[in-house]
Amino acid sequence: MKLAEARKRIEVLKKEIEEHNRRYYVLNQPVISDFEYDLLMNELETLEKMFPELATSDSPTKRVGSDLTREFVQYQHKYPMLSLSNTYSEEEVNEFHQRVIKIASNKDVEYVCELKFDGASISLTYKNGRLERALTRGDGYTGDDVTRNALVIKNIPEKLSTGDYPDEFIIRGEVLMPRPVFDELNRERSAQGFQLFANPRNAASGTLKLLDPSVVASRNLECYLYYLLGDNLPYDNHYQNMLKARDWGFRISEHMKLCKGIEEVMLYINYWNEARKELLFDTDGVVIKVNNIALQDELGYTAKSPRWAIAYKYKAEQASTRLLSVDFQVGRTGTITPVANLEPVPLGGTIVKRASLHNADQIELLDLHLNDTVFVEKGGEIIPKIVGVDISKREPRSTKVEFIDNCPECGTRLVRNEDEANHYCPNYLHCPPQIKGRIEHFISRKAMNIEGLGEETVDLLYKQGLVRNIADLYELKMEQLVPLERMGEKSASNLIAGIERSKETPFHRVLYALGIRHVGETVARTLASEFKDIDSLMSADQEKIISIRDIGPKIAASIRNYFEDKENIEIIKRLKSYGINFSLSDASAGKSSGKLSGKTIVISGVFSRFTREEYKEMIEKHGGKNSSSVTSATSFILAGDNMGPAKRQKAESLGIPLVSEEEFLKMLE
Repeated sequence: MKLAEARKRIEVLKKEIEEHNRRYYVLNQPVISDFEYDLLMNELETLEKMFPELATSDSPTKRVGSDLTREFVQYQHKYPMLSLSNTYSEEEVNEFHQRVIKIASNKDVEYVCELKFDGASISLTYKNGRLERALTRGDGYTGDDVTRNALVIKNIPEKLSTGDYPDEFIIRGEVLMPRPVFDELNRERSAQGFQLFANPRNAASGTLKLLDPSVVASRNLECYLYYLLGDNLPYDNHYQNMLKARDWGFRISEHMKLCKGIEEVMLYINYWNEARKELLFDTDGVVIKVNNIALQDELGYTAKSPRWAIAYKYKAEQASTRLLSVDFQVGRTGTITPVANLEPVPLGGTIVKRASLHNADQIELLDLHLNDTVFVEKGGEIIPKIVGVDISKREPRSTKVEFIDNCPECGTRLVRNEDEANHYCPNYLHCPPQIKGRIEHFISRKAMNIEGLGEETVDLLYKQGLVRNIADLYELKMEQLVPLERMGEKSASNLIAGIERSKETPFHRVLYALGIRHVGETVARTLASEFKDIDSLMSADQEKIISIRDIGPKIAASIRNYFEDKENIEIIKRLKSYGINFSLSDASAGKSSGKLSGKTIVISGVFSRFTREEYKEMIEKHGGKNSSSVTSATSFILAGDNMGPAKRQKAESLGIPLVSEEEFLKMLE
């Protein structure tokens, strides 16, 4: 491969891996299996080794995926929370062993084998025997503070009973949802018409990020701990430290095993390949750790993984069944996804009736025919997929599966760009799934943040013919909403109030809410700062837009296409008439009131009206100074929900006032 080809392929791989990281860590909606993800990562690593001049510090090979969300306060991990290197072969486990014994000067090495539970990683800090903070993995260096939620998980002790623990230590583990709890939760969600969780891992991860601890408590999460960190640990080896942690009251897996050499490791791996299916929790492999801590330190770390541990992943399960038909689903962005309907077959503890076919290329590659005997694979993370066909069992003159030409929802001719794998429906203004998707984007927290509206309510309003585009939201009346299913007078009143409050949304968020393709939060902020109002942006030609920092031809073309559509212009006119903010306020434009002049302000907690970044901007625009730490020089703390306990305690000790979101906004009028 030539340098130019490698550069192009590396960029494609980076973007694809980052998108899969976002879907897995943030959205909890993975679309590929772990094995497929690892193949992409291995290809990227190989190319970066072949062409080291193309390797960059921000490459996914150099850092772990991030689950950080703005709804939570973030704190730095005292010790980086890295990911494990994966392998799917015993040969690579042996290679790992050879690297270890080489560093150990060919001495015998002990390993600790643990089941690789499939849940949400958590890091718990204890001081003087009391839980001080619980953080998610985040980006490996900074995590979301989920302490309030951790306190309602029954296996996470708030205070330790026995007293031989260090004054301060960190213990890490996995938050899990037992399969029976997961099944019951999905039954309830199905009865209520809510979207089902794909698997227990997604359910556990999503639950851990809820803002209401009472809901977290109701979902019966459990936590297994597997790693102890600190300066004064009781023993010089991992195994005894974990046994001691069990004495302190932590839940340590009874299946953890000390192995004398690699042969015992292999016996453990082979045993649990079948035995794991009887567990109440999902586990997709075995983690192998060097037991001796001094040897761990000598082996060290890569940029994203410890060299003293490795994860052996079990191969995905397969079954054969018959292909009955293929449906074509329209996503919220217009992407068409083919889904196979199968003769029901047991696989991985569930009955599989449907499987993903991804795109037209996959159908062509498999050469699928109706009534084919197909091989279905389930990796545990996503909807099963068809990975092969038993041609020997194909019926004579069977009908070949063809990808559709027109949208199954609105009949529009499908489009496929040269550099994209998927077909999509271009009729974004009139195709029902896309209409609902655009409305859901418009009302989302980072956009207009309309409380009382969610995916189910949008679907209900659409089905009742009350909303056909984002502007229709501002014409809703109480008398239209109250009779609707699951609505009532109180819910209707809250919804109307939320819609009314959204008229105060700053211009850059309104611009983002419009859903212009390729215009994310950062681009929207840049455009708002440059053009000041929507009319100036609408009248700007493509050359003017491209001249702006960070705006390329692709984004500029998308913006021009959006404003050249007459229906989009009509929607904007209607939104203007309802009082939506389509220009920068004086404060945003740089005119300071000086009301915060000389004040040093710390922001802590979660806010509903504006983001933390927006509050920082307000403070600066009004002459104030932002600070991240509480000191005697702090004037006050802008305190939201879930304020950090350490900041609250220090503020109380120094007599520093806490100002609520509402009080702060009144202060600025």
